[in-house]
Amino acid sequence: MLETPDELRTLQSLLDTSWAGSSSHLKSIIRPGESTLDAEQVVRVCQGMCTLAIATVTRRGEPRISGADGHLLHGRWIVGTHRQAAKAQHLAARPGISATFMKGEQLGIFTHGHAVPLNPEGPSSDPAWPAIRNYLVDHYGDDGDESFWEESVWYRIDPTWMVAYSADPAGLLDQQSSV
Repeated sequence: MLETPDELRTLQSLLDTSWAGSSSHLKSIIRPGESTLDAEQVVRVCQGMCTLAIATVTRRGEPRISGADGHLLHGRWIVGTHRQAAKAQHLAARPGISATFMKGEQLGIFTHGHAVPLNPEGPSSDPAWPAIRNYLVDHYGDDGDESFWEESVWYRIDPTWMVAYSADPAGLLDQQSSV
């Protein structure tokens, strides 16, 4: 777990505020203390690479959904794709993004926000990029070929809304502990 106490408090505040502002229908499904996960639990179940479904928008306003590797680092999703991928083109023009991490009926973490490129083309990058890149190299390995990193663009999702659902939070966390 890489999250600091401040990052966990920020994530918890986001989860609480998002749920509070949700529709009555969503509140009938996701009930605090019964079918929600708190910030620390979210971080526990999102260790390593998580396959996310991410949604972007075309210039005509049409939604597009695709899969992406996601890593929850410091309470924020990090997602990557090839620089020439359609989702990269969408995000360059319209940074609004939604991301979902699901494990069957056991878990659903739903996030809406804005994608911030960590390693845009050119000399400037986000100050957090070197540490995030090191994490990603540890995860994916490094064969010395820089083309993967040059051809990939990585984003941090700055969330404006996030809820975390589990039909059985205790069972999910027990399962996570035994992995």
